[in-house]
Amino acid sequence: MKPCPEPRCYALVPCAGTGSRAGTAQPKQYSALAGRALVLHTLDALRAVPRLAHVLVVIAPDDGQWSTLNAPDDARTSVAPCGGDTRAASVFQGLTALVALGAQANDWVLVHDAARCLVSPSDIDALIDAVLDDPVGGLLAVPVPDTLKAETQGRVLRTVDRQQQWLAQTPQMFRVGDLQAALQASKAQGFAGITDEASAIEAQGHAPRLVRGSTHNIKVTWPEDFALAEALIRSRS
Repeated sequence: MKPCPEPRCYALVPCAGTGSRAGTAQPKQYSALAGRALVLHTLDALRAVPRLAHVLVVIAPDDGQWSTLNAPDDARTSVAPCGGDTRAASVFQGLTALVALGAQANDWVLVHDAARCLVSPSDIDALIDAVLDDPVGGLLAVPVPDTLKAETQGRVLRTVDRQQQWLAQTPQMFRVGDLQAALQASKAQGFAGITDEASAIEAQGHAPRLVRGSTHNIKVTWPEDFALAEALIRSRS
């Protein structure tokens, strides 16, 4: 009997959002950061991991900016103009495009935010090492360091115990077939309640593995995040 091939690892980068909270004139992933579009720094980190067989960037069908970038041009990177109105829709449609490129149900996909431009190749490798033999999959995350407050009408409702609380990051790594099935299960409800890939897997009754990441792996979300991200990028170089 012919042995089954080893599962491959792919990266999928949803890049179709508008980034309205960032206060930029254009989608934040295309805003300048240390002299280049933010998303290009993200792709640098992913392409620096040899174990990733391919990096697929999912952009909006009417995206007019990707083509103006000096984006990586190699066999390991491609673009799919199939992004949706939500992150979950973009990932779901991106998985279909990834399968069309040859990804199998048993292969792994690492979904990574375009706006997390400070992820390090070593953290991506650590996630792959920790999850490659896991029956469910997992994600980078960091324990909550601060006191947590629940709010009601702008006032503190109560203090929330931060023990066992983690901040989810990306990449989030799951089997292609498992993630497709998990997202398909919530598609009819408009992916309601699905805020990341792990939440889709959790909704199917599974418990993804938490892999300790870095506090530097921030998601550029607010206007002030750009200055912090640029300072960190320049400190590395």
